[in-house]
Amino acid sequence: MPKELLNGKDIERILSRIAHEIAEKNKGTENLCLIGIQRGGVHLARRLSAKIRSIEQADIPVGSLDISLYRDDLGMRKEHPVVRKTDIPCAITGKKVVLVDDVLFTGRSIRAAMDALMDFGRPSQIQLAVLIDRGHRELPIRADYAGKNIPTSRVEKIEVQLREDGGDDKVLLQTAEEK
Repeated sequence: MPKELLNGKDIERILSRIAHEIAEKNKGTENLCLIGIQRGGVHLARRLSAKIRSIEQADIPVGSLDISLYRDDLGMRKEHPVVRKTDIPCAITGKKVVLVDDVLFTGRSIRAAMDALMDFGRPSQIQLAVLIDRGHRELPIRADYAGKNIPTSRVEKIEVQLREDGGDDKVLLQTAEEK
């Protein structure tokens, strides 16, 4: 049975902290844009935007980014990727873009996201916000804002469930036997 690492209240506290950190590091919201990586990152980016709005009384553009066709394991996968919507609601050239994802693992998804983002413009800065950092980096990528560091083995799996997908907010840890 998977072990629950975070519940809904934990996730909300983490997102509130990250929202404050984003506003503080960027000295407000000017030239700021949040882009969520499909799927979980999009939901988290929208929540962060709402929290920053309540802190700074300013709206931040929120977009979604599909990285399916930018992945470096595209030819190695058995199944075809499910391509989801990319929606960048503003010009990103010269903006500070905060990429948002649910779990940071090897760093390869983030590299793919940066490649995809560059097709839309040249941001002045790219920052990374993640709910969970589980380690095991294969590329020199780190989160600027990490909700929780959860050391895992390579065979364990972190599953983030969000209410926008129809369930309760929670983060689960599955061992190799439970997959």
